[in-house]
Amino acid sequence: MNTPAFVALGASLPPREETLTSARAHLAALPYVHALTASSVYETEPVGPAENRFLNQVVRLDLALDDPALVLRDLLAIEAVHGRTRLIHWGDRTLDLDLLSFGDLVSDDPACVLPHPRLHERDFVLVPLCELAPDWVHPRLGLTAAALLAAQPAPRTIVRRL
Repeated sequence: MNTPAFVALGASLPPREETLTSARAHLAALPYVHALTASSVYETEPVGPAENRFLNQVVRLDLALDDPALVLRDLLAIEAVHGRTRLIHWGDRTLDLDLLSFGDLVSDDPACVLPHPRLHERDFVLVPLCELAPDWVHPRLGLTAAALLAAQPAPRTIVRRL
């Protein structure tokens, strides 16, 4: 079995670069991950009440697994290792890991909605996703990542960093 999954990484509290590097290492070390491919790192303005600029990235994981709930559990554990707290919705954070997609699975389970319900609205996710997989098709909307990005309103400042 080889299930492709995409995960968004974000960090706005120092040390941002080191946190993303550490998070990628934790993801690659998961026993069911066969391969990890990472986009470049992009710096973006915050959305919501966060005060600091974010570093954002998307990784593709090739998984020997058919259980997205297990992946989500491990993403939350990796966030916790990096000191993630959830005090302010959309506030600054040490690390944010969002499961964007899991194969072509569509799920309305409140514990694990797939694909991520706001993926198509977030240019800071779509830019790095398009770097990795511009032809990826959103299983609900039937549009490619490139088409979703092209449909975004006036772009915010997204700067390729690393």
